[in-house]
Amino acid sequence: MTEETVILTTSDGPAHAVLAEPDGPVRGGVIVLHEASGLTEQVARLCTRFAGAGWRAIAPDLFHRVGSPVFDRGEADAAMRIVADLSGTDLLDDIDAAEAVLAEEGTALDRCAVVGFCVGGSAAFHAAVDRPFGAAVTFYGGGIRDHLFGEPSQLELADRLQTPWLGLYGERDASIASDDVEALRAAAARAPVPAEIICYPGAGHAFHDDSRPDAYRPDEARDAWSRTLIWCDAHVPN
Repeated sequence: MTEETVILTTSDGPAHAVLAEPDGPVRGGVIVLHEASGLTEQVARLCTRFAGAGWRAIAPDLFHRVGSPVFDRGEADAAMRIVADLSGTDLLDDIDAAEAVLAEEGTALDRCAVVGFCVGGSAAFHAAVDRPFGAAVTFYGGGIRDHLFGEPSQLELADRLQTPWLGLYGERDASIASDDVEALRAAAARAPVPAEIICYPGAGHAFHDDSRPDAYRPDEARDAWSRTLIWCDAHVPN
């Protein structure tokens, strides 16, 4: 596997992204959307994990318009101020720019998945509404009832999903109410594409993030990763 930094062309200028390439045959492409901490080393490792499973994986810097900050766990308030100012139009532009890099090597949109974590999980949901990707996966993305990114809420948009979508949540996530997750499950069931939600008992926010020992749940993380690969393999044309 190889990992490198590439430059994306966006409407607001160049943006960095991490690109990981598999050693063998390419199964398809994955756009990895980072959490509120920014484009961290942990996100780069996720790209490498996808590459190890045969996917060309690219993670765009969604914070490039404000200087590409990376936040540690003690800077949550500063991170959330950045998130609050994110625009759905800008996020979609970044996602399109990342997909354009994959397309240069022949990986068309329907052979790509978009997978996001935290704020990136919310962005992945909106991308699944706006674009016909092969598959989409949201890890604990908020904004189910809120108008995040200046967009309608996920509950309002769920029946317009264009992309088969998988949502992965923790039952004890203090930032995402279980009732909201269940409401989204019902709303997504009306979509014209497959949609599924898994809610892990006992897990909280960031249960997949192995850089956070306070939140990481290894059993749930392994199951969620396995489900992600199965979902992508089932819905992205080979």
